[in-house]
Amino acid sequence: MWDEAFPSFLIGLREGLEAGLIVSILVATLVRFDQKGRLPQVWTGVAAAVALSLSFGAVLTFTAANLSGHAQEAFGGVLSLIAVGFVTAMVFWMRRSARTLSAEIKEKVQASLAMGAGALVLTSFLAVAREGLETSLFLWTNVRTAGESTGPLIGAAVGLVLSAGLCWGLYRRALKMNLTRFFTITGAGLIVIAAGVLGYGLRDLQESGLVGGGTSYAFDLSGHLDASSWYATLVQGTLNLTVTMTVLQVVGYVAYLCIVMTVFVEGVRGGKAAPAAPAAAAEAKEARTEEVRTEEASEKPAEPARSGRPRWVLPAALVAVPAVVAGAVIAASDGKKDSSSTVAVSEEECGKGFTTPLPGQQVFQMHNTGDKVSEVYLVNPASGAVYGEIEGLAPGTTRALTATVGSGDYAWRCVPTGGKSVTSAAVHVTGGTEVKAVKPVAEDDLKGPLDSYKDYVNKGLATLMTQTQKLQADVHAGDLATAKADWLTAHVQYASLGAAYGTFADLDGKINGRADGLADKTQDKDFSGFLRLEYGLWHDQSAADLTPVADELAQNVAKLAHDFPGQDFDPRDLPLRAHEILENTLQFELTGDTDMGSGTNLATTQANLAGTQELLTVLQPLLDERDPQVLTRVNAGMKRVGDLVAAAHKPEGWASLDKLPTDTRRQLNGATGQLLEDLAPIPALLEIRKAA
Repeated sequence: MWDEAFPSFLIGLREGLEAGLIVSILVATLVRFDQKGRLPQVWTGVAAAVALSLSFGAVLTFTAANLSGHAQEAFGGVLSLIAVGFVTAMVFWMRRSARTLSAEIKEKVQASLAMGAGALVLTSFLAVAREGLETSLFLWTNVRTAGESTGPLIGAAVGLVLSAGLCWGLYRRALKMNLTRFFTITGAGLIVIAAGVLGYGLRDLQESGLVGGGTSYAFDLSGHLDASSWYATLVQGTLNLTVTMTVLQVVGYVAYLCIVMTVFVEGVRGGKAAPAAPAAAAEAKEARTEEVRTEEASEKPAEPARSGRPRWVLPAALVAVPAVVAGAVIAASDGKKDSSSTVAVSEEECGKGFTTPLPGQQVFQMHNTGDKVSEVYLVNPASGAVYGEIEGLAPGTTRALTATVGSGDYAWRCVPTGGKSVTSAAVHVTGGTEVKAVKPVAEDDLKGPLDSYKDYVNKGLATLMTQTQKLQADVHAGDLATAKADWLTAHVQYASLGAAYGTFADLDGKINGRADGLADKTQDKDFSGFLRLEYGLWHDQSAADLTPVADELAQNVAKLAHDFPGQDFDPRDLPLRAHEILENTLQFELTGDTDMGSGTNLATTQANLAGTQELLTVLQPLLDERDPQVLTRVNAGMKRVGDLVAAAHKPEGWASLDKLPTDTRRQLNGATGQLLEDLAPIPALLEIRKAA
């Protein structure tokens, strides 16, 4: 955990000091001008900037959590590259601005005082918000890289607290600090860390499929080094260098480090070599009279740097020295720990090198000696239950598989792409506790539930077709009051078929598409279906205007009912939908995002719950075999959310979201969020595995 804290500590310390210095200068300037009564305006801007930064971090986390696996990799990779760009720009900006920061802020404060309270609030907000947003993005990237949040968050918190203490000391004249030197040293450190973030981001993009070369490795030391050892963990946590890196990662890391560090070092030399201009000297003198005081203002011009050393020496040293130190540590520690064994994977050698492991958590280095990409499973040979797995192990590569070993029988099952499954000889482990394994699911296991669900959808579409034809007739007759009631009946029927949306293809967008992504929103010519009809019915559009909308809706529903029996429905999608239906409910229905005027989001939520319940019913036999407690928790959560929704249905109709008491709405969102947590294990439990 602590090795993951250093990069976040450094960014928290540096960004916190930047923001703190700006605030200190703002406060000192107001105090000096006898404007203490304006200080609340500064703190208002600062508080707004902090709130914006926290919200930005929450948005990033929520967005990533609601994406598919490949989309998460792409999202994280792109944001890693953006974070590297921000940090690089910040390092160079502060290197240039450290000497003149006080004078620049003072000028802005004087201008703001002349313009009024709003200008001063805006000045403090903009000054702090930039640092806050950069910190949020870089910290989010570090948390994603580390795979856990405790270390990075503690590191950032310590850095921010320390920076606040330094700023207070500077403000009270309790200490002196050469800011130019401080920002130079921390800037060099951040450039090294940013190079690692760049490499990690490039790997994310490769794993997402947006960038190629994911199996072209520059080196693979996993057969010689233990990825979980203290030294490997330390290097990975601080520098983002791993035991296995692709060619693109290495090229990106080295190129960024050499180019950016060279430019940075040359800029530092140039700054030191330049004699101080009279204006700069006067600026420094004035800065000494302010509350914020730094030692650099009284610095004498540095002697010109010697030019005998080539520019590439320092960047090359930053690359070479860690490699030499790591090699020395590896040699001293004799490479991998004894607890990590290398096991061969291929059609001929599956499990070669596997000996009876000790009870407890074990790390197995799986090395593909064959010529095909392979799936690898640690299984109970009798039941086929899976204790651990690696997907897509490329030929000639090694990856670590971490599994907890208890009492029982263990074997390796290798499934090469296009080849037959091969199972190694079994070993028997004694002395450990019982370890729970996942019984694998084969595609045939999902055939029965899939057929049952498709039958449910076919019947539901037949009912929907009748309902939309009735709705169409209402609009043609000009009976818009009846059309409103029939619209709700048909819409909730469609909402109850949520698990099949993935097979509806383009028809789903035509039947129930939102206006958000369209150029002209609700006025766009491509806005159609239930939500378009809802908008017209509840915004007093005429029957003549709505007739083409109702006709198109009825035609698309009829086409869907005709096409669905012949469409492909991937069995692997079925367990995923158990979670995704209510994800969409929380994101769109319970936020009111899809309300076009009827105020019936809670009716749609109830229909989504019904669709989820139908899906859980057909999956229940498979879930009961693997983890009966999952459905116990889910059923309790379904009832809790269902009761909260049903309470909003009054004799006169559904209560709209904005009419719900704040506590009730908070309870509903919280209960739905908890239900999503309870549903989350289902896709993993029912994932189709080749070990079956």
